[in-house]
Amino acid sequence: MPDLALSSVLLRSISPMVFSRSMAVSSWVSAVLLLAAASGAGGFYLPGVAPADFQKASLFSPSFASFGLSVASFLFYSLKDPLPVKVNKLTSTKTQLPYSYYSLPYCRPDTIVDSAENLGEVLRGDRIENSPYVFEMREPQMCRIICKITLNDKDVKEFKEKIEDEYRVNMVLDNLPLVVPIKRLGQETSNFYQLGFYAGAKGQPTGNKDVKYYIHNHLSFLVKYHKDAQLDLARIVGFEVSPFSVKHEHDGQWNGNKTRLSTCDPHAKRTVVNSNTPQEVEVNKDIIFTYDVEFQESDVKWASRWDTYLLMTDDQIHWFSIVNSLMIVLFLSGMVAMIMLRTLYRDISKYNQLETQEEAQEETGWKLVHGDVFRPPTNSDLLCVYVGTGVQFFGMLLVTMLFAVLGFLSPSNRGGLMTAMLLLWVFMGLFAGYSSTSLYKMFKGTEWKMITLRTAFTFPGIVFAIFFVLNALVWGEKSSGAVPFTTMFALVLLWFGISVPLVFVGSYLGFKKPAPEDPVKTNKIPRQIPEQPWYMNAVFSILIGGILPFGAVFVELFFILTSIWLHQFYYIFGFLFLIFLILIVTCAEITIVLCYFQLCSEDYQWWWRSYLTSGSSALYLFLYATFYFFTKLNITKLVSAIMYFGYMLIASYSFFVLTGTVGFYACLWFTRLIYSSVKID
Repeated sequence: MPDLALSSVLLRSISPMVFSRSMAVSSWVSAVLLLAAASGAGGFYLPGVAPADFQKASLFSPSFASFGLSVASFLFYSLKDPLPVKVNKLTSTKTQLPYSYYSLPYCRPDTIVDSAENLGEVLRGDRIENSPYVFEMREPQMCRIICKITLNDKDVKEFKEKIEDEYRVNMVLDNLPLVVPIKRLGQETSNFYQLGFYAGAKGQPTGNKDVKYYIHNHLSFLVKYHKDAQLDLARIVGFEVSPFSVKHEHDGQWNGNKTRLSTCDPHAKRTVVNSNTPQEVEVNKDIIFTYDVEFQESDVKWASRWDTYLLMTDDQIHWFSIVNSLMIVLFLSGMVAMIMLRTLYRDISKYNQLETQEEAQEETGWKLVHGDVFRPPTNSDLLCVYVGTGVQFFGMLLVTMLFAVLGFLSPSNRGGLMTAMLLLWVFMGLFAGYSSTSLYKMFKGTEWKMITLRTAFTFPGIVFAIFFVLNALVWGEKSSGAVPFTTMFALVLLWFGISVPLVFVGSYLGFKKPAPEDPVKTNKIPRQIPEQPWYMNAVFSILIGGILPFGAVFVELFFILTSIWLHQFYYIFGFLFLIFLILIVTCAEITIVLCYFQLCSEDYQWWWRSYLTSGSSALYLFLYATFYFFTKLNITKLVSAIMYFGYMLIASYSFFVLTGTVGFYACLWFTRLIYSSVKID
């Protein structure tokens, strides 16, 4: 399953010690909170770094000892210290289906050891394992032989499929992902970084009509390190690779990694610099895997080592997005101000000064529906459920972004963002229950337990059902992206064991609290709604209302979709948090404006309309996701397409619940405010 640096980028300004403590505290707290729920899961560990990852630590901050934790990224390495390289999943933007590294017949160590993974990593399809690549700190190696393999028919088929689908191989060193530096067009001094290297390439040799497949069997690694000024110790700040396809040749008999190759030879200082004689993927042909590693001292400090991965060169686009969104907000704010300060003030003054009922009838408008404006809507139970769910979602996003901007969600903690969001969703169930039953009591409802159950199961149940179907399809493709049974069990345990009880606690507190009194009394007989002009038609106004909230976020949405589906880094929470605030304001203001126009047309059925007005922006989000699929992605498999639209449906559904709830509460506040300001006979 598909995952954002701190406000461009906060890591730059945070010292390693402060950052380490924040990481330790957040990891420790999360671990304690979920220890009971996940003890039987077995398939992952809770947020933090696996204890086995730092058994060989030369030096680490003593502040971690008090928590019983450490962070592998804080290791200092002395000369010739072993640097084990770990392998991660194979990924492709064409299929979106990750696979384990050893699903291909690559060179294997004597024993394959799985690294413990947190909940977010498992859901993302990460599978981190050891590899036969082991470096020595600041000890360059040239043309090191890993192994020789002979491909059978099945191996050739698998390699060709992965090369055809443009799969990339991902590796990790000292918690840094392996990247391939690529020159930007027209900017020789500027690089952008591609996560992982392609497993191979395909081409059509001159004079040959058949397409040939070539494997990248020689890797030239570059490890960048920052040396401590006082000690002869260093920390790793960069991990890059240049892949080559080389048809290795050797003289004499094969003697394992002691064999002397003629295509690259450390004794003769002969290195691989191109792929002019590539290694073709053929049945019963030997492939020799080799690598070089160089070490380069860098001025980049450890605290800034993620900057090269995360630094956005297109900040101007993000600022354009924010300015564009601010223009929308200013436009809406002007309309709201005009309504509140001029129209409403004038209306309220006139309504309070009118002497006769005849004069009141002449001033047609929102006061005439005062006896019906707080009449409970049809399907009020469902509205309560969705409002409670929206509050839960809003709380989760707000706290997640605050933690991210403050530096608690580091990009070095893979899967940390998704883990945090899941945990926060579970604990925000308290507010979901409170909000839904508070509103239900305002509607004079009495069956609060039924509302509680529906709040606890409606939204999560629909999302879980979609997720289960998508996971079954991924499992059918034998992808590592399929969530294991133990993890699925842990998710259900979180839902039923923590979220549902918290929803009940919140509901009890919400129903126990006295319901707020309506500013005006509701008539026993509903008032007839006059015929509405075409532009006040419910469907038309709802669809119009969703355009501006979507317009406030669509530029940033492009970068989020790119990070998820094209496997690029997105970690600019500063921009995202501003866009989030602008979205909230936009949803509130557009709903207030349209709600005012609706009430002025003597249409008092505003409850569901207010929710759907801002919530309709989710429809535009899904339409944009469809446009993005056909214009930016190159997905060819049916399962991959179903997976894309399935997850985007979940995202759009969540966006609907969030924006709808914001619009509803804004309209509720607005109507209570204006009707409490006029005298009602």
